[in-house]
Amino acid sequence: MTTNERRQEYRTLFKQNVKNRLLVDKVVRIVVFSCVIIALIPLCSILVEVFKNGISAMSYEFLTTVPGAVGSGEGGIGPAIQGTLIIIGLSSLIGIPIGVMSGIYLSEYGDNKLARSVRFFNDVFMEFPSIVLGIFAFLVIVLVLGHFSVWAGAFALSLIMFPIVARTTEESLKMVPITYREAGTALGLKKWVITFRIVITAAKSGMITGILLSVSRIGGETAPLIMTILGSSQFFRSMDVPMDALPLNIYKLSQLPYDSAQLQGWGSALVLIIIILGINLSVRYYFANKTINGVLGKLIKQGVLNKK
Repeated sequence: MTTNERRQEYRTLFKQNVKNRLLVDKVVRIVVFSCVIIALIPLCSILVEVFKNGISAMSYEFLTTVPGAVGSGEGGIGPAIQGTLIIIGLSSLIGIPIGVMSGIYLSEYGDNKLARSVRFFNDVFMEFPSIVLGIFAFLVIVLVLGHFSVWAGAFALSLIMFPIVARTTEESLKMVPITYREAGTALGLKKWVITFRIVITAAKSGMITGILLSVSRIGGETAPLIMTILGSSQFFRSMDVPMDALPLNIYKLSQLPYDSAQLQGWGSALVLIIIILGINLSVRYYFANKTINGVLGKLIKQGVLNKK
C-alpha cells in the first residue's frame, strides 16, 4: 500500500469517526434537553397552579393583619410572615456557621479517622426525616423548658440546615485547584490564611449555593415546627412563647373545609414562594454586585497606577 493510499484510508476513517462523534453528541444533547424539559414541566405547573389560586387572596390586609375567625374569610397572615422571617434568620445564625466550619474542617483537615467519622454521620444526618429532628428538639428543649418556643424551632431547623451546608462547603472547597494552596504556601502564608483568604474566596459561589439550598429546605418545613413552635394567631412577642409560620399556617388552613380558608392557604403558599425566591435573588445579587465592584475597583486602580 502506497503512502497516498494510507493517507486516503486515514482520512476516511477520521471522517467516519468525526461523523460518529457528532451523531453521539447530537443524541446526548437531545436527551439532556429532554430531561431538562421533563424536569421543568412539574415545576412550572406547580408555580402556575399556586399563582393562579393564590393571587386573588393578595391584599394589604391579607399580608399585614392577624387571622380572623375560622371560616369567616377575614384577617390575614401577618404573624405567619413575620414568624417565617424570624425562624429562617435565627436558624441561619445557628446552622450556617456550624455547617461552614464543619465543611472547612472536613475539606482542609479531614484526612484522619475523626473527620471520616464526622463525614459519615453528617451524611446519615442529612437523610433523617424532619419529623424525627422535630421530636428530638421537642424532647431536648420543649419538655425541659416546659413550653413551646422560637428557640426550639430554630434548633430543630438548624439541625436540618447544617449537614447540607457542611456537605456543599466541603465539596466546593475540594473543587478549588491544589495549585491555589501551593501558591499560598510558596508565599509563606499560614494554612488558615490560605484557607480563609484564598480557598474560600475561590469556592464562594458553590458555598453560597449550598447555603441558599439549605435556606430553601427549612423554609418549607412543617413537621419540626408543629413539635416546637406550635403556632399562634398573634404577632411575635417573645422568644419563649409559641409563634406562627407560613408552613404551619398552610398546613392548618388546608385542613379546614371552608372555601375562604382554602383561598388563604393558596395565598400563604404564594407568599412563601415569593419570600424564598426573594432571599435567593437578593443574596445572589449582593454577592454578584460585590464581585463586579471588586473587579472594577482593581481595574480602575490598575489604570491609575499605569498612568502614573
